Amino acid sequence: MSAWMVSSPCTAACAGHRLPPVAAVVRARRYAAVARALTRGLATGRRLARGEVLRAHAGAMIRALGLELEASTSAFSRPYDPDGPGSLIVSDHISWLDAIALFAVEPATALAKREVAQWPLFGALAARAGVQFIDRDRLRGLPGAVAQVAATLRSGRSVVVFPQGTTWCTESGSGFRRAMFQAAIDSGAPVLPVTVSYRQRGLPSTVAAFLGEDTFPSSLHRVISARDLAVRVTAHPALRPLPDRRALAALAQATIRGTETPAHL
Repeated sequence: MSAWMVSSPCTAACAGHRLPPVAAVVRARRYAAVARALTRGLATGRRLARGEVLRAHAGAMIRALGLELEASTSAFSRPYDPDGPGSLIVSDHISWLDAIALFAVEPATALAKREVAQWPLFGALAARAGVQFIDRDRLRGLPGAVAQVAATLRSGRSVVVFPQGTTWCTESGSGFRRAMFQAAIDSGAPVLPVTVSYRQRGLPSTVAAFLGEDTFPSSLHRVISARDLAVRVTAHPALRPLPDRRALAALAQATIRGTETPAHL
């Protein structure tokens, strides 16, 4: 394991249903809806990376999974500057669902571990959506990844990153890794902290968490089986890029953590 890799103490045992799972017939309908959404997304091809197209398909996937999307999004709104950089959107990291929920609110590109590209169907869909895959095992590849994000931001497109480095069962998670904040500093891009959280009937839930040795199929099944699951996306006011990436990362993390209570069952 490289020095870049982050290890979480959370395991698949941390993820659980707060409410009884839905009936088998409901699961079957949701699986069918997800298959249709995947098929439509793949048929869209590279157009999927376009802003409104990505937003529409991400929203369709959220609905197919049986989730409700709750979004506080006024902070996403900013005057469009064709000559200005995009935003570095930084979020806590709980689930593979995080990026889909964010795309449904604010179309952007995202960073993901290279293993995601191998997930059945979802990996191909992520590639078409413009997700940039990185090798977390290669520390020497980090400067190139930072430069790639900075270039994307300079082009005017926003980028979603998860600076915790891995998934955790709650919003509190671990400290933020500082490297990707350098991309905001280098490009002059604003940093937009976003809190992503999951609830069942208004109560914090870990059922969507994707942790440890959990497999994507088992996590997908758990999400599809969840009753009254909602994903909440809360965008906070943008932060101007400070010259010190350590201070910038700490400020973003404090902003995200300051709004949520732990989701442990």
